[in-house]
Amino acid sequence: MRRARSVIVVLATIAASAVVPVSAQTLTYALFERYLESYREQYEIPAVSVAIIQRGALVWEAGLGKQDVEANIDASADTPYYIGTLSQIFGSTLLLRKCLDQDTLELSDRITRWVPYPDAEATVRELLSHQNASGAFAYDPIRFSGLTRVIEQCADLSYRHVLAGEIFDRLSMTRSVPGRQLEGVALPGRATFPADKLAHYNSVIGQMARSYRLDRGRPVRSSVPAAAADAATGAITTVRDLWRFDNALRDHVLLTPSTLTEAWTQTKGPSSPLQTGLGWFVQNYNGEPLVWQFDFTRDAASSMVVKLPNRDITFIILANSDGVAAPFGLSAGDATASPFVRLFLRFFAV
Repeated sequence: MRRARSVIVVLATIAASAVVPVSAQTLTYALFERYLESYREQYEIPAVSVAIIQRGALVWEAGLGKQDVEANIDASADTPYYIGTLSQIFGSTLLLRKCLDQDTLELSDRITRWVPYPDAEATVRELLSHQNASGAFAYDPIRFSGLTRVIEQCADLSYRHVLAGEIFDRLSMTRSVPGRQLEGVALPGRATFPADKLAHYNSVIGQMARSYRLDRGRPVRSSVPAAAADAATGAITTVRDLWRFDNALRDHVLLTPSTLTEAWTQTKGPSSPLQTGLGWFVQNYNGEPLVWQFDFTRDAASSMVVKLPNRDITFIILANSDGVAAPFGLSAGDATASPFVRLFLRFFAV
């Protein structure tokens, strides 16, 4: 409470002394940023980059802390981060776009109709919605990654090239990279990235936020997987590029309205709705849908995208340690377990 009172006093003083009147909205964002910074410090996260998107506009963004502690480089809204399993928002979109909206796939199809898969009875919908063999919710990104080969089958192209062409290039997401394994011929399609594209990707990777783990309360440099992106994990991006992706979903550039509605609707389970739609978590929050996805890469990275579709507002937070997700058990399917999400809701869902 002492911190909150001091922040309010500081902001009130700023507002009173400014030559140009400070709007209530500006004060809201400033106070929100102060609380976020206090949480970043509390959970010992070296850096976060954050944004609020409302009705398609990037209304607020910030970089807090150091994207490179040793080099003393501040984070910004344009800092690239490894986003791990937050990449499912790309994988599910590509599956629904290339295989459902543009091809002959049905969500009830067994995976083995398209590609070999260890669980012969598993369906596309089950993997997209994190259902186990009995139909119950069981969060499993490794199982979700089985959709990678289905997308490649639909596109007749390697996943990294589908992601780059259908999403990153199409939406001018110029600070996004389809994983860290980029060189050489990839199958299917025998595709390669040209030299100028590889140079650009490597430049972005070189500017990526350094990853850290905590050792006795101090940040120690760690690493993220040096692999190509797949349907479940591996992408690198920024909050500004995720704004472009968010707008493309909102404006139905990537998915038809009916497909997007289904993706953001809780999947029917054996006895009650699941905690997931198609590639997204979906839960009820005060009578309206809360749509979200997250990454927890232990000792390296964490991130969240949180949406209130009925209010047309999105919160994005990317971090260079696991502190945004590690303490909160988000894989159980409740975004409100996160103090970062509760803070967003307290400010913007009243």
